[in-house]
This record gives sequence, structure tokens and C-alpha cells, in this order.
Amino acid sequence: MSDQTPAALITGASSGIGATYADRLARRGHPLVLVARDAARLEALATRLRSETGVAVDVLPADLTDPSGLAAVEARLRDDAGLGLLVNNAGAAAPAGFADPDLTPQYRLVDLNVVALTRLAGAAAQGFLVRGSGAIVNIGSVVALAPEWLPGVYGATKAYVLTLSQALRSELGPRGLYVQAVLPAATRTEIWERSGRAVESLPGVMAVGELVDAALKGFDRREAVTIPSLPDEGQWEAFEAARRAMVPNFSQEHAAARYRD
Repeated sequence: MSDQTPAALITGASSGIGATYADRLARRGHPLVLVARDAARLEALATRLRSETGVAVDVLPADLTDPSGLAAVEARLRDDAGLGLLVNNAGAAAPAGFADPDLTPQYRLVDLNVVALTRLAGAAAQGFLVRGSGAIVNIGSVVALAPEWLPGVYGATKAYVLTLSQALRSELGPRGLYVQAVLPAATRTEIWERSGRAVESLPGVMAVGELVDAALKGFDRREAVTIPSLPDEGQWEAFEAARRAMVPNFSQEHAAARYRD
């Protein structure tokens, strides 16, 4: 894939946020590589987008928790010179937490939400650095900032997405790469049904199209962190300012006085 507009690789592209990113980016003229487990749904989406937008759309079916599937997507990100954008969207939630007798779903969340996302970000960074430019969009969650909302590891995995994005931006921004963390609140997607929750019972659920349109506006503005549902941007700015104000005080030879009584 080569075009003046860089191609975008989108994970979790068969539905929800990923499919909506595919639609919006195709209408902006980006060739696409669509990644998800469901090959039939990917091909249906690709066929529609080719017809409606005229862009080139490749389908790359892969299970990102399977080593071979993950490796195939990593290779595409590293080696495809036409790629200039990764939308690291694939993720999941689980219906229970650590009090549940079966902890396997928690461990699977780490495999997908942390391990796969990290490896794809790393592969994209390697490829984009060689090409001299590129952008990585990591889809997190506001639960990164409110871990008490949900049991189990979901909030922790999304906190990881946020801090990884901030670290990548600090490291790679000076070398020409843009990194954005997008933190959705409750969004009307299939994640609720898959995690055993009824979306109808939740207040303030955002339509997926509105979420992605806001995230893309933040992308165009080159925001480091985009929280589409937050009315007062100053609250995030104050949060970040408070965090940064603490940082110089962390390096101390002795414990704080309150621990030395």
C-alpha cells in the first residue's frame, strides 16, 4: 500500500469503535488494513468501504491473543512502508473480578489489553521510526482514572494504556511520531454484551459515532490525551498539573518526615 495519505491499520475493526474508525478514516482517504478475528465481518466491512469510498482496504484476520496471529500483525506494521497510522483498539472486558473462582478471564484481558497492545505499539514504532513519521492511537478508558468502577483487572489494563501512551509520546514525539491516548467512557458497543453487562442499565452511554468523531478531532489537534465525555478540559489539565508538580519531589534521600516519627 502506497499513497500520499498513509494507510491505517485498525485492530478490533469488525464492529464498534474499530469499525467506526475504519469508516471515518476511509472517508478521509486513508487506505486501510482491518484486523479482527471475524474474517466474514471484516470482509463485509471492507467491501462496503471500498464501494463507498474507493480506498484500498486489506483484511488481515487475526486473533491477537494467539502468538501466530499477533506476529502476523506485528510483521505488517514493521514491514509495510505504506502504513503510517495504528489504531490500537482491540480490547475486552470481563464480567467478574478476583472474587470469582475462575480467574482465566482476567488473565485473558491482560493478554489482549496489555500484551498485544504493547507489542503492536512496539512494532508500529519500529516501522514508523524507519519511515520518519507516523501516529499511534491507543484506545484506553476513563476507568484508567476510576479503577473503583469495575472489579478485576480491566481498569488496571486501561491505566497501563494511558501511561504507556504518555511514555511513548515522551520518547518518540521528539523523533517525529505522534501518540494519542483516547479514553472513552461508556460507549454503545458490543463489549457490554460480551462482558455480561446490560448497556441499557447504564447512564450516559455515548453513541460510537460521536465518540470516534470527537477522538478524531482530538487527533487533528494533536492532543496527548483525549477524553470525549469530559465537559471541562480544565479538570484534566489540573489533574496533569498536580501529577507533574509531584514528580520533582519523588527523588529524596530519606523517607518523608511523616514516616520517621
